[in-house]
Amino acid sequence: MQLTIRIDLGDGPQDITTNLWAIVQWERKYKTKASAMAQAAGMEDIAYLAYSSMSAAKMTVPAQFDDFLKKIVTMEVIGSEDRPTPGGHTDDN
Repeated sequence: MQLTIRIDLGDGPQDITTNLWAIVQWERKYKTKASAMAQAAGMEDIAYLAYSSMSAAKMTVPAQFDDFLKKIVTMEVIGSEDRPTPGGHTDDN
C-alpha cells in the first residue's frame, strides 16, 4: 500500500508519498496491521503516515506528532496504490 498525501503545514501544500518504513511505524504505534487501515482510515492515521513519511524524507517537521497535528492547515489523500505481494503462477489448463 502506498498513499500520496497532499498536506499544508502553513507554507503551502506539498505532496508526500508513504513508504514501507512509515507504514510499519504506523503499525507499531497503533498495534494493528495496515490492512485494517484500508477499511477505516481516520484523519489521525493519515496524519501519522504523512508525519512519518516526511520525517523519513528528511523534511522539516516538529519533533512531537501533536505539534505536527496543530500545524496542519489542510490534508487529503490524492492517490493510493495497492502493491500486492507477488504470488505464484497459476495455470488453468
